[in-house]
Amino acid sequence: MNPLDEDNEGEVPFGEPSSAEQELAPDAPDASVQTFETESDFSSMSEVSSETLGAFGACFVYAHLALFLGAIGPMGWYFEGWSRAGPLLFAGGVVAGWLTYRRYRKWERQRATDDTAGSDTATAAADGEDAG
Repeated sequence: MNPLDEDNEGEVPFGEPSSAEQELAPDAPDASVQTFETESDFSSMSEVSSETLGAFGACFVYAHLALFLGAIGPMGWYFEGWSRAGPLLFAGGVVAGWLTYRRYRKWERQRATDDTAGSDTATAAADGEDAG
């Protein structure tokens, strides 16, 4: 590449490999890209229970709030001198973190009782088939 070429005005070829480097360089590996079909109607969303979706949404908001307030509070206190607002923001972050944990545990317990009730129903149905 000629740096004085009119097509490349102002461009300097820094970092481009020379012809000797190109000959010695290994060939680039062949890469295949896997594509996925996307559904625009989101029909797979119907497979998610409303309890799970609600718990996820609540935990998402609470966790982000906990992270934001838990970081802004101490920084505001230390760097900006927010001697009242900083600790309050941090305390709000701790409360939001606790709410995240509490909501997740509630969802987990509910899921465990649903699984237990579902297995009891399946066992009772199997016992009924054996008796008949």
